[in-house]
Amino acid sequence: MRNLEKYKGILPAFYACYDTEGEISPERVRALTRYFIEKGVKGVYVNGSSGECIYLSVEERKRVLENVMAEAEGRLTVICHVAANSTRDSQELARHAESLCVDAIAAIPPIYFHLPEHAVAAYWNDISAAAPNTDFVIYNIPQLAGVALTRSLFAEMRKNPRVIGVKNSSMPVQDIQMFKMDGGEDYVIFNGPDEQFISGRLIGAEGAIGGTYGAMPELFLRMNSFLSEGRLEKARQLQYAVDAVIYKMCEGHGNLYSIIKEVLRINEGLDLGSVRRPLPEMTVGDRDIAAKAAEMIRAAQTEFLR
Repeated sequence: MRNLEKYKGILPAFYACYDTEGEISPERVRALTRYFIEKGVKGVYVNGSSGECIYLSVEERKRVLENVMAEAEGRLTVICHVAANSTRDSQELARHAESLCVDAIAAIPPIYFHLPEHAVAAYWNDISAAAPNTDFVIYNIPQLAGVALTRSLFAEMRKNPRVIGVKNSSMPVQDIQMFKMDGGEDYVIFNGPDEQFISGRLIGAEGAIGGTYGAMPELFLRMNSFLSEGRLEKARQLQYAVDAVIYKMCEGHGNLYSIIKEVLRINEGLDLGSVRRPLPEMTVGDRDIAAKAAEMIRAAQTEFLR
């Protein structure tokens, strides 16, 4: 019997944590894990887009997950993204994740070459076969991967008993409804785009995974509770406040995650380093943007967390 309840809630995407030399910092990975435990989120999504996975080596991605799992000690649901451009590397990451007893693995489609659907399905099933005792989540992010999860591909993947849901990061909210309608109660659909959190939840997403959650987890937790309580107007107001923060953070010349890490340094005292090239680091001017975003988060907390 599937245990899907552990996936229903707020799961921030885990950020890449670097030392002063730009190498993965086990200490900072553990500090970020403790932070999420203390905030009371359901779980974390490790080594995904927010974790800068495509710029990390296989060994670095293993090191991140090892330190998350050692610190979490069962207190978080852990979904680990294991996709790499080669099936062989993806399978190695999947086996490693299963050896650490993660709750689920996830994978985007192969990028660069646009493969036919049967090849994408084979790629996902080959990864899943390398972790035969672990749940599998399809990661649908066509605007970056270049390949979209279609209804026919989702139907094919549901033949794999380890597939338990879809992390849907496509922009149309309709996609969440479509996958939920096709999958039914045996599958969890995760809302991906943070800016449409309440829209995705209302149309069928039971869980949510997002790249900006880490900067303001309390606000997404409160939004989720507003929905559960039927307080839709308060949820809408908070969504607008959260979106204003996201739009502010996107004004920087540096990559969004460099801004988020600065916000975390300001508001939470967490030092996670910068980002890995070719992602652009913050500029001097970006510090004012990060400071304003941090201030906006504090103001929203004061207004909505009373």
